[in-house]
Formats: sequence, structure tokens, C-alpha cells
Amino acid sequence: SSVSLEEVGDTTVVVFKQDRDETAMSTIIIRGSTDNIMDDIERAIDDGVNSVKVLTRDQRCLPGAAATEIELAKQLMIFGEQTSGMEQYAIKKFAEAFEIFPKVLAENTGLKANEVLANMYNAHQDSVTGVNAGINLESDHCEVMDVVEHQIFDVFLTKHWGIKFAVNAANTVLVVDQIIMAKQAGGPKPRKGQADPDDE
Repeated sequence: SSVSLEEVGDTTVVVFKQDRDETAMSTIIIRGSTDNIMDDIERAIDDGVNSVKVLTRDQRCLPGAAATEIELAKQLMIFGEQTSGMEQYAIKKFAEAFEIFPKVLAENTGLKANEVLANMYNAHQDSVTGVNAGINLESDHCEVMDVVEHQIFDVFLTKHWGIKFAVNAANTVLVVDQIIMAKQAGGPKPRKGQADPDDE
């Protein structure tokens, strides 16, 4: 182990070094020309560290680039069409909620969301090869690709808990006895025939 003074840019810092292989802690210094660039780098590092941390707990992954969400939407739509009664409308709306993922990805990359959505649904009609069809974010056109072949994955636990929390939040709103009813503000209404003192 060693302690030394070093200059990082214009700042003098105290550096503690442990050169042993079993050291389980490290410090990452972020340098950039603007605060926005450093914030973006910090978020990227944080996302990467959290992904590695999650993968140490559960190594399962799912196809990325919105391939999983569109497949879930397709399967839910099929299940909704096979369901009778009013429940089918709730199931279909639940399926439509998953379409927000490819729409946001498409809009963030400057692609037409409706065209991307149509191409993805068309690709997912093939239940064998189309399951892994996701958005090709590196293309200037609304194209889909096999995300597993290009090794684009999402962490299973992230999607699992994200969907679970979203469903729980929607169920909480839908439960009638948990809705707060707003009442008209103010005191009791004046009796008939009596003038309101505020009007005098």
C-alpha cells in the first residue's frame, strides 16, 4: 500500500493505492470538458456497474431493442382475442402499453414510431425466427434485426421488476377504495333565506 499526492488536471488529490489482487474497491475519476459530458459519463458508468451487480445475482438475459416487449404485446393480444367478456378489453390495453418501449426508442433515434412498430409486428409474426426481432438503432431507416445474433440483451431482473411495479401501480389506481375523493372546500352552506356574510 502507498499514499501519494498527485495532480489531476488543476486539482491536487491524495491517492491511496493497494496493489494487491484481492482488493475489492476502486475509484474511477471522470474528466470532461463540460458538466453535461461528465454527467452522461457518470450515468453510463453507474448503469454499467448496476448491470454487472444484477448479473451476479441472476445471469438470465432477454432480447433487447424492444424485442421482448413487442413479443409480450403480441402474445397478450392473441390471449385477449381468445378471452370472452369485458376482460378482453383490459388485456388488449395492457398489451398496447408495451408498445411504448419501441415508440420511445424510435423517437429518440429520429425514426418514425408507427413505421417501426408495424415492421416489428410484421417480423414477430414468425414465431420461430421473429421472436428476437428488435429495432436496428444504428440504421437510418426503420429496420429490424435479430438482436440475439448481434448480442443485444437486457437484464431479466430489470424487466421483471419494472413490469411488476408498473402493474402494481396500475392496480392501485384501479382499486376503488384507494381512490381519494375530492370534496368541495369551505364550510357549511348557508341556510335558505339567509344571506352569505361574505357577500355583504
